[in-house]
Amino acid sequence: MSVEYRRVRVSSALSRSGLYDLDYAYNPYAGCAHGCLYCYARAFTRYRDAAEHWGRVVYIKENAPEVLEREVRAARRGVVGVSTITDPYQPVEEGERLTRRGLEVLLGAGFRVSIQTKSDLVLRDLDLLSRYRHLVDVGLTITTMSRGVAELMEPGAPPPEARAAALERLSGEGIETWVFLGPILRGVNDSRESIRAVAEVAQRAGARLYFDYFRMKPGLGRAMGAILARHPQALDTSWAWRSRVAKLVERVCSELGLECHPPRAPSRAGGGDLTRFF
Repeated sequence: MSVEYRRVRVSSALSRSGLYDLDYAYNPYAGCAHGCLYCYARAFTRYRDAAEHWGRVVYIKENAPEVLEREVRAARRGVVGVSTITDPYQPVEEGERLTRRGLEVLLGAGFRVSIQTKSDLVLRDLDLLSRYRHLVDVGLTITTMSRGVAELMEPGAPPPEARAAALERLSGEGIETWVFLGPILRGVNDSRESIRAVAEVAQRAGARLYFDYFRMKPGLGRAMGAILARHPQALDTSWAWRSRVAKLVERVCSELGLECHPPRAPSRAGGGDLTRFF
C-alpha cells in the first residue's frame, strides 16, 4: 500500500496530556503508515484526510524539533509520551529523524520520556537512549506473535519477531522496557496460546506487561472489515469476555513470574487509558 506524505509547519509541538503517567505528548507526524485496522488514533487526528485514509496519508511536521526546542525552555519538567496518536518510528522517521531530534531536545532539557512503538527502528537511537537511560522507558506494542494474525491486524507494521528482538536488545542495554498486549480482540488474539507467547517475550526481556481490550470508536466497524470477515465476533467485548481474558492474562503472568498491569480507568482530567498509542 502506497503512502502519500505531506509536509506542514506547526506552531506548537509539545501538547498537554490527560493520560496517566504522562504530562505532555510529542507527535512529530500525523497519520501512521502502519495502518493498523483497529487504531482509533484517527479519531484524534486533526488532519481529516489522514484520519479518513488511515495508513495512506501521513503529515510530516517538518519544523517540530525547532518549535519543541523553544517550548521546553518555558515548560515545567515532566514526562513526555513519544508519540500518543502516531507511531514515532514509522518508516518515514528513518529519513526525517524528527523523533530522534525531538528526543535530543527533550532529554537534553531534562524531561523524562516514555516511548511506545511497533517498530525495531527504535534501535537506531540506541546510543541516545542508552546515554539517557535514567530518563527513558520504551514500550513495544505486541498484539500477537503470529505473523499471519499481525499482518491482518497491522498490515504496515514490522513483524512481531522484530519487535521482540528490539525489546530484548533495549533491555540488554539497561533501558527500562515494557510490552503492551493490546488490543485483545475476541477470537483473534485472546487464546491462552496467543497471550502466553507475548507474555514470554516480556519475561525473556525482563519487561513488564500491560494489556487492554479492543474499544469501539466511531468508524472502526467499517475499518475492521478484513478482521470481521475472518473473525465475526471480534467486536464483541462483553463483560463476561473481558473478565475471562483478564483472569487468563493474570494467570499466565503469575505462572511466568511476570509483572502484569490490567487496563486502567480514565484519568480525572478526562484523558485516556493504555490504548493511547494504538
